[in-house]
Amino acid sequence: MKRTIITLLLLLCIAMANAQGIITHPAPGKTTAQKKHGTTPARRSKSGTTSSAAPSLPRPTLGTSNYTPNVRSFRVGNVTFEMVEVQGGTFTMGTTKEQDASYIYKPHKVTLSSYYIGRTEVTQELWKEVMNYNPSYFQEGDKRPVVTVTWNDCQAFISKLNALTGQNFRLPTEAEWEFAARGGTKSRGYKYSGSNTLDDVAWCKGNSGDNAHDVATKHPNELGIYDMSGNASEWCSDWYGSYSEALVTNPQGPSSGSNRVFRGGGWRHAAVYCRCASRNAYMSTSTYYYLGLRLAISATER
Repeated sequence: MKRTIITLLLLLCIAMANAQGIITHPAPGKTTAQKKHGTTPARRSKSGTTSSAAPSLPRPTLGTSNYTPNVRSFRVGNVTFEMVEVQGGTFTMGTTKEQDASYIYKPHKVTLSSYYIGRTEVTQELWKEVMNYNPSYFQEGDKRPVVTVTWNDCQAFISKLNALTGQNFRLPTEAEWEFAARGGTKSRGYKYSGSNTLDDVAWCKGNSGDNAHDVATKHPNELGIYDMSGNASEWCSDWYGSYSEALVTNPQGPSSGSNRVFRGGGWRHAAVYCRCASRNAYMSTSTYYYLGLRLAISATER
């Protein structure tokens, strides 16, 4: 009788355990969900360093969250790059009120036709695909802007790029560069390209760690364009000269000069050089480890 009672108690315990369910622990290793949604493995660059695969470029967040830019994509070999439309309009170029008066550049009205400008600076991977070498001082990642290039180097690169694509890429004019940096017709009047807080939109002297960074890792401006206030300074097509006092349409700069314009602060520059209106110039044969380029193309080009 006692044995029967014990047996019944054991059977009752087993039944209760089954009713509550048995907790099991998975074997070591990836679960099905981890295998399906696992992280992207790091890729090895040609220089031997590793970096995570670059995410797709996000839409504007600080400038105008409801604006979706018109973007054209181009491909050279295995490298894709994007150009953002800047719709034509009239703006005040130079030291406007929000730009402060640390350096005065005569404010004047400029009217521009529509054009496209690079969504990012030209990267090292694009330059290498076209030119088959990398001139950059920093070569830790293909997604970093190409730097240490002269104005003449940029012309050679663009000539080869055009031969490969059948397009007519060029450097932006100084006026085109500033209009795009200010956000074009979508401008909110920021001091820097996309924000009044430099750290939001730029790799510069205060946060760069004395190095260039992957493009498009800060917030874009109102048009969805990245890094126009920092990371790499950028050559423009113009000779450096005084601004006109009159309204000008599609200005090309002086017909001659001794120095070419470059715009945008770089990773080593203080905030004053990162303003949308700040301008500088070097000889076309000069090269510096913070100086790169951004492409432009006329809207009429197809």
